[in-house]
Amino acid sequence: MVLLPTDRMDSLFSPRCVWVNGPIIVGAGPSGLAVAACLREQGVPYVMLEREDCIASLWQKRTYDRLKLHLPKQFCELPRMPFPEHYPEYPTRRQFIDYLEDYVAKFEIKPEFNSTVLSARYDETSGLWRVRTSSPGAGEMEYIGRWLVVATGENAENVVPDIPGLEGFKGEVTHVSDYKSGESYCGKSVLVVGCGNSGMEVSLDLCDHGARPAMVVRDAVHVLPREVLGKSTFELAVLLMRWLPLWIVDKIMVLLAWLVLGDLAKLGLRRPATGPLELKETHGRTPVLDYGAMARIRAGDISVVPAVTHFGKSHVELADGRVLSFDAVILATGYRSNVPQWLQGTDFFDKNGYPKAAFPHGWKGQSGLYAVGFTKRGLSGASADAVRIAKDLGNVWREETKPTKRAGACHRRCISVVF
Repeated sequence: MVLLPTDRMDSLFSPRCVWVNGPIIVGAGPSGLAVAACLREQGVPYVMLEREDCIASLWQKRTYDRLKLHLPKQFCELPRMPFPEHYPEYPTRRQFIDYLEDYVAKFEIKPEFNSTVLSARYDETSGLWRVRTSSPGAGEMEYIGRWLVVATGENAENVVPDIPGLEGFKGEVTHVSDYKSGESYCGKSVLVVGCGNSGMEVSLDLCDHGARPAMVVRDAVHVLPREVLGKSTFELAVLLMRWLPLWIVDKIMVLLAWLVLGDLAKLGLRRPATGPLELKETHGRTPVLDYGAMARIRAGDISVVPAVTHFGKSHVELADGRVLSFDAVILATGYRSNVPQWLQGTDFFDKNGYPKAAFPHGWKGQSGLYAVGFTKRGLSGASADAVRIAKDLGNVWREETKPTKRAGACHRRCISVVF
């Protein structure tokens, strides 16, 4: 418990300040929800701040209609609540959103919606975090508390590449976060910039709706079949890694990919020299899990093209010298963390907004700072960190919030307690 002189308390708190008797959680995506649920089990109160008007805004507002979880559901469930038994092995976008809404109801999670965090900094003098927010109804507010949980995740902001001439392209340019369906692209020639899971799936969706997509493949990429003989490739890799070293499992995965998908180099897709699991472990680069796009590429329905060097008004110039015309461009160029934009005065995160410490050590910083959803290991990594954070916070909170007469008097006089 932090104890301050009465005059210091009076200057620290104003009518626009709210004392939080527990952690301040920034972000109401799956990572933040997982922490909140685990904190409830620990009996720890909290406040959750969310800039959008709903939970899991990425899933609800910035995903395409045909999206499904890329991994089997048992690897994507949040702590303390499995998916319903009747859900398929790969739940749909709508099913996952329903699951999250049920999760919120079960654990009575009530975020403060439309609360955009402008800044968060640690006050060395008071030993407290000060989180300044803005909302349409209440204007600017400041939340003050002993602990801060950063749960804004890896996908907070769109990444738009700086390609010469892109701003002058006269056709429709859309980031994948605004793409819903290929229906409106029927009959059009569409350039998909990016060959990750989103790029592959959007290209397949465009094909299914009668468009003519070309997919930009700039770098080497691992493509694995989503399933082998009806078994999840990811699940198989997890099983093998219990008994074999990572480099052997990598060789097995590449061999299986070659047997199922064939020689992808002939299709314009080069494999990295580093294995898929090692690349994921060291650089966070997720292999693409194929469930149909490769067949359409082999059939010629999806073209594979190299990097774009320049955009014209209705055409693009490619690294191999070709000039091709397109009606529209979809940027499947991913997302990034926005932590550097608002978190101040800490070196726990690097310039790209990720904890400097590698998994599994990037969940806890100094001065009551925690991070969840930055493991580059999807929902399973976020869930693991959420459990660690809640357990640690539960122990610290019970120790530091032991009631004292002085603390109670100060808090009743100067601040409102939020549960």
